[in-house]
Amino acid sequence: MHQDNDEFRTIRGYELIEKNRQLTASMEDYLEMTFRLARKKGYTRISDIASALHVQPPSASSMIQKLAEMGYIEYKKYGVIALNQQGAELGAYLLERHHIIEKFLKMIGVTENVLVETEKIEHNLSSNTVLCLARLAAWLECNPDWASYLQNSLKANSAGE
Repeated sequence: MHQDNDEFRTIRGYELIEKNRQLTASMEDYLEMTFRLARKKGYTRISDIASALHVQPPSASSMIQKLAEMGYIEYKKYGVIALNQQGAELGAYLLERHHIIEKFLKMIGVTENVLVETEKIEHNLSSNTVLCLARLAAWLECNPDWASYLQNSLKANSAGE
């Protein structure tokens, strides 16, 4: 039985439906970067996050305060930033999602602006779709002839052959 909602909408319509999600794309980026930076020492600082995301420290501070209010981060103004268990689990998922999409794009032959393309895609996919991409990427790794065939087919199609 077909489980998708049969009511079609514009992309904006789907965006409005999803608006009740807790985290915005920007919040996800900050949480993912906080996870990346805190993995080594167990904590990070506003200046580290601002530098890594190429934003001003006041912008980073404001977003970190929001994430702390939402219960993902332990933070006191001018102090260190540490993820609590919920924040660490979500941060790990966000980083893994990023890696899955980036890896998949490379596997299908995307060579230009892979990071930019990954960033554009990652906030708009459901966790189920990400899981399907991960499974397909794993299958392609185990079947390199198919991966090569796919890349060659895509190159031929883009060249107009």
